[in-house]
Amino acid sequence: MAAWRLVSTALLIWIGLARAAFAHEVFPSVANLSVEDGVATIETRLNLEAILAGVDLDGLEDTDAAENAAGYDALHALDPAALEERLRAAWPGIAGNITITSGAAELEPRLVGIDIPEVENPDLTRFSVLTMAADLPEGAQSIRIGWAREYGTLTVRYPPDDPDGFFETLTGGQVSGTISFEDAEAPGGGATFLRYIWVGFEHIIPLGLDHILFVLGLFFLAARIRPLIWQVTAFTLAHTITLAMAALGIVRISPDIVEPLIAASIVYVAVENIFARGLTPWRPAVIFGFGLLHGLGFASVLGEFGLPEGAFIPALIGFNVGVEIGQLVVIAVAFAISIPALRASRIAGMETGIVAGYIAFAFLCCAGLVIGADPMPEFMQVYVLPFLLPLAVLGFLCATCVAAASVGTEAYRQFVSIPASAAIALVGIWWVIERTLL
Repeated sequence: MAAWRLVSTALLIWIGLARAAFAHEVFPSVANLSVEDGVATIETRLNLEAILAGVDLDGLEDTDAAENAAGYDALHALDPAALEERLRAAWPGIAGNITITSGAAELEPRLVGIDIPEVENPDLTRFSVLTMAADLPEGAQSIRIGWAREYGTLTVRYPPDDPDGFFETLTGGQVSGTISFEDAEAPGGGATFLRYIWVGFEHIIPLGLDHILFVLGLFFLAARIRPLIWQVTAFTLAHTITLAMAALGIVRISPDIVEPLIAASIVYVAVENIFARGLTPWRPAVIFGFGLLHGLGFASVLGEFGLPEGAFIPALIGFNVGVEIGQLVVIAVAFAISIPALRASRIAGMETGIVAGYIAFAFLCCAGLVIGADPMPEFMQVYVLPFLLPLAVLGFLCATCVAAASVGTEAYRQFVSIPASAAIALVGIWWVIERTLL
């Protein structure tokens, strides 16, 4: 019963994580700068409704929590033509909140392009693209960009297709560092490959909580390496196929369909872990099918970041390699935490130290949930919640297994695999409900 009491703790923590990670959150705006013939062009992807409604995005996590959320919702319901009319009327005020300087000269942005999509899902953010241009002083070789604090976080990139170029994230009304475009060159394939490895890795650790839980679901099936190899191989092959096909534009499926199915895949693998004692004949085939879905999810993230036209293949391969490294790190850390539980004999000597270490590790991770309070520190939101905290819960379960003085893989299944899988399954069920009904 001790293990099942810990299930409730795991559920409370992971359900909280699920809500935090997949609410209708505020995303950073992205400004892509290009320079040609003495004109700086800034293509900015943003939440236009929030800016027009006067929502203070600085530090805001969910537009539903804004004081003027009703005004935001009313703008969100407008068709593109009506919203564009509102933008043009408000542009002089918006332009005044945008900072563009070159040396000592202050540049005035003019609106040269508007791309506002239709609302496909009223519960999801609509991202519009505004294209601004500013004339540079003669001989200018650098520029700085920023905007008002209330417009929220802004990521500035130059050139847009250069992963080794200028890249800075601005908060609190900051102005960017000096962006020099004197000798900008297209990146080489090797540099692009290395940069996109990190992009793929970061999508798993720390940002991919759903993918982390899916990989942990594969890990908890059985305390043996052969079932894990079969599952990981099937999953890797499948998501590599759909990631490449989606990146090349061969396959396109709406995230409204893909995301609930990814959540359902988490539920399936976790529930099967509870009832199956090993690798079933159909499990690799099912995992392959789920891998196809996860590949589409990876592709949507890669699409948001963008693939450089001049180094498309190195970027695509690098991203996929980064994803694989991230998955292997999750498995390696989970295995390292689980070793004492798999080899448990009695709680004495070294085992006592191991248990104390797990408890201390979990305490440090959980402490951020109460110490940071409101607002929670960005480090805790980005790193502790998606990655360290689930592993801390795993540490608690493994410590319980060690403390029970039990031996072998059956004890590991009773005290670790089944409780952890149950927690993962309920988080997946919540995500299915949230992504389809809420």
